[in-house]
Amino acid sequence: MSTAHSVLGAFPGSVTACITGASRGIGLALVEHLLDDSSVEHVFAAARHARASTPLADLARAHEGRLTAVEMDVTDEPSLAAAAGTVAAQTARLDLVINCAGLLHDGAGIGPERRLADIDPAHIARSFAVNATGPLLVAKHLACLFPRRERVVFASLSARVGSIGDNRLGGWYGYRASKAAQNMFTRNLSVELKRRARGIICVALHPGTVDTELSRPFQGRVPADRLFTAERAARQLLQVVNRLGPHDNGAFFAWDGQPIPW
Repeated sequence: MSTAHSVLGAFPGSVTACITGASRGIGLALVEHLLDDSSVEHVFAAARHARASTPLADLARAHEGRLTAVEMDVTDEPSLAAAAGTVAAQTARLDLVINCAGLLHDGAGIGPERRLADIDPAHIARSFAVNATGPLLVAKHLACLFPRRERVVFASLSARVGSIGDNRLGGWYGYRASKAAQNMFTRNLSVELKRRARGIICVALHPGTVDTELSRPFQGRVPADRLFTAERAARQLLQVVNRLGPHDNGAFFAWDGQPIPW
């Protein structure tokens, strides 16, 4: 176990974190980074099939007692309620929550629409369920564990294509709109959660283009120096999280800490 350093020094004490979408891609890389951080006491790694994940099982053995795999489907509220109960049974507080569950395409025909004729209402609804409503329900069920006065960060991985002000290319209707909705939910949460957790910093984060299953079919025109490994993306995101201050509550940031227009 390597815990010789910390990139989360802005938190006042030891950190208990929960990562959703934690069984692969950026979510898994975030779990790995957090477990290698000397300030992190415990990580809850949540995913639909978390307990069947070989990488998470390997990490649990390597970091005995510091990782709990939690079954969580962000589109199913009973699953979320059960997952929150699992977390609450082991800790009285969460200092960091990062939502990584997301949907751009799948093997059942869901994918970015290039034109109006490609629109399928069922696919749009599924995108909203995963990308927008999912993080909102995570907040609904985990907010009771946020400390009332100390620093707590609730972050959701969004995407630059979800920015209305930055949209110059069109297309990708379902993904763009669901991420824009996620951004609005994040902004709303930043207002409400501030009333009960004075140290809350609630943000949307754009990780850049990351070499994962989500982006792999769409990497052709991405410059090599802007295609990040999941490990690098996770490290950059945690650096952004650590630099956040109270004035950043309700904002939208890119992987390099630069603000993105709504």
